[in-house]
Amino acid sequence: MTTLACSIELNKQNGITITVTNTDASITQTVVMNGTSIETTCQGQENTSKITQLQDSITITCKDFSLQAETITCKSTKDTLHQSDQKVDIQSTQDMTLNSSANFTAQATSDAAVKGQNLTASATSEAKVSGMTLSLSATQKAEMSGAQLSLSGSANAEMSGAMTKVSASGTMDVEGQLTTVKGSITNIQGSLISLG
Repeated sequence: MTTLACSIELNKQNGITITVTNTDASITQTVVMNGTSIETTCQGQENTSKITQLQDSITITCKDFSLQAETITCKSTKDTLHQSDQKVDIQSTQDMTLNSSANFTAQATSDAAVKGQNLTASATSEAKVSGMTLSLSATQKAEMSGAQLSLSGSANAEMSGAMTKVSASGTMDVEGQLTTVKGSITNIQGSLISLG
């Protein structure tokens, strides 16, 4: 069994220092209470962890930090920052919710992907989707609808399909500076047809 070297030092200027030394494992544990802060240190051959407690703050410095509990609640009355110099993973085996009472921003300097079995994006006011190139595709059916629908291209606009149908329940206007209607078989029908 390892023999530990233990000491307690009392000093009116420096406070109380408690030291436990494990010589075989080269580990020294120290607790210092100096009237201003409480500092707990565990120092080994390769790593050192430290907890520093002041009257208004607690700082934990270590290589690995693990927190396990049945329920965890983290709340701050002011700003909260979570930052990692490498990868961040947030996982849940059940439902997950992100809420903001003000603006919400999600941004990536590289690729960004959002996917799910069913995906819904909605806005109570205005919704915008923009990009240098934009692709919308569906393996079965794609629909676009609205009280007013506008499709435009500043250079070219194309619509194609194995079968294409354009219809209107009211008035339909097809016009252009140069308009061409052609096909191997072309039918023009109507109760009143005006050409020219």
